Amino acid sequence: MVGTGTAQYDTLLREVNNLRPSYRRPLDSPYHISNELYEVLRHVLHDVGGEPDVPMQYEEVEEAERPWEMATYVTCECLGWRGVWNSEMRRRMENDLGATQYFGLPYYARWATVAARILVDKGIITTDELGAKIDEIRARRQEERS
Repeated sequence: MVGTGTAQYDTLLREVNNLRPSYRRPLDSPYHISNELYEVLRHVLHDVGGEPDVPMQYEEVEEAERPWEMATYVTCECLGWRGVWNSEMRRRMENDLGATQYFGLPYYARWATVAARILVDKGIITTDELGAKIDEIRARRQEERS
């Protein structure tokens, strides 16, 4: 009887072990790891710093040319000051935009996109209110151009 219970337990343990992500070898202190393993361990999934990229033309931009960037920065800082979010939440949500939006949007456009998303996610504004405000701004800008 004891043997049957042990066999069932061993079978169950093997099945449970198959559910865990993958076998890892525990590292004893002091850690002795190769440079390759160190690079893998320190790489964060969404961290793009130091990753290879295509060459880009550097743009010299006057501060006055893009007032929307400063407005976005100030708005986002005010959201942080009011407790709506913090910089870690913003960074995390930026990373979760996906490669197309992350790399396709300018820096402060990502901030604005994430700010809108967090305001909707937290129920501070609705998607209808956000859409109405976007339409209002588009109409105002269209009038300015005319």
